[in-house]
Amino acid sequence: MSSDQPNAVPPGIDPDRLAELLDRERAGWIEARPRAVALHERARRSQVHGTPQHWISQFPPPVPLVVDRAVGARLYDTDGHEYADFGLAATAALWGHNHPAVVAAVRDQLDRGSVTLWPNEDHVAVTEELQRRFGLPFWQFTVSASDANRFALLLARVATGRQRILMFNRAYHGSLEQAAAVLTADGVIPEPGVEPNGVDVRRTTKMVEFNDLDALERALAPGDVAAVLAEPVMTNGGAVIWPEPGFHAALRDLTRRTGTLLVIDETQTIPAGPGGCVREFGLDPDLITMGKCIAGGIPAGLYGMSGAVAAAAARYTEHGDGGLGSTMAGGPLAVRAMRAVLGEVMTEETYAHMNRLAERYQRDVAAVIARHDLPWHVGRLGGRVSYAFTPTPPRNAGQLYPRVGSSLRDALWLYLANRGIVLNGMSGAALMSPMTAESDVELHGTLFAEVIGALTGRGER
Repeated sequence: MSSDQPNAVPPGIDPDRLAELLDRERAGWIEARPRAVALHERARRSQVHGTPQHWISQFPPPVPLVVDRAVGARLYDTDGHEYADFGLAATAALWGHNHPAVVAAVRDQLDRGSVTLWPNEDHVAVTEELQRRFGLPFWQFTVSASDANRFALLLARVATGRQRILMFNRAYHGSLEQAAAVLTADGVIPEPGVEPNGVDVRRTTKMVEFNDLDALERALAPGDVAAVLAEPVMTNGGAVIWPEPGFHAALRDLTRRTGTLLVIDETQTIPAGPGGCVREFGLDPDLITMGKCIAGGIPAGLYGMSGAVAAAAARYTEHGDGGLGSTMAGGPLAVRAMRAVLGEVMTEETYAHMNRLAERYQRDVAAVIARHDLPWHVGRLGGRVSYAFTPTPPRNAGQLYPRVGSSLRDALWLYLANRGIVLNGMSGAALMSPMTAESDVELHGTLFAEVIGALTGRGER
């Protein structure tokens, strides 16, 4: 949420109606959740912001949704409310909260041990399958996607002898110190509210806008960038931002010509297909990173690498770890879950179901936008759907800042959640899982039409 324009109302929405609805939905949320209110007050005495992770305090509800249990694609809160979950833990629960194949695998592995610091057959089966799906020959395990990106960039510096990295503006790659930066007219600066605290992003990080090949070429020309870290399709900031025709081919050509490694972060783009965007687009990166959903809800991440990068990694770790790896990375519990996900969940049939529901969701939203002649658009990447308050799809995430419509996003989220639909708490995006029901997609379409009708004053209530 931008501090520059936090409450600007997108065209087509009546500001007075928005303010009234937002006040009403916030009050209704609090009134219906006395247990959540009491628990939040208790949490304030032992947690920063009264939440176990700080960014939960930035989500729309005035007190957090307190989950009692999560089953399939549904959430049940501590005050007895039930929700269709389209947020799915920001992709971490992409396959649903207790997919039978993952539950069976994890239950069996619990009897065999959860942490050993030794390999087993599952490790080999998983890396062989990753090799087959994504093309890169060598893989390593981490505890999270953030760690996967951290280790990939470390190896890129090792392999190239360079220190700087390049990212696309407003991309999200996890809790990387070098990534806590934004692009301004004055160059790269720390994100608002982030102190330099030991990592000067002006020295470590170059940044250009997604789809800007001229700026990319200028940034890489000095030959001082170890790696470009990129989402193949940008998913952060409340929109699905597609690469323009020829962008990825040019990105690969520029990185090769300048001796720069290319890291593709598939963490949030796995909804594109069983082999992510790498397979869907035919990409050929030097490293691939991923996490979140890959172990079906067990904390885990992975990074794959080319033979050349693997040779550098082997030399680098011959006598020590150099900051790579962790004790819990590749634990048998997580790896058994990964094997189940890759073998029984990430199938063509699963993606066909997710895509069909996402197409229905997208059509419902697009129809309401068109009916009210709103200058918005809705985008989709496989089973992921996002709408943004711009008349055409943005070509980069910088076009989404300063943020417009944060109050509207809060109002939409609360209106839907108060009636049983939960979207992503940060962006309002929706994800389909293999356990998502078509009736829930239909309910969302009905409620979305109702709330937009109420906010425009054009009769749909």
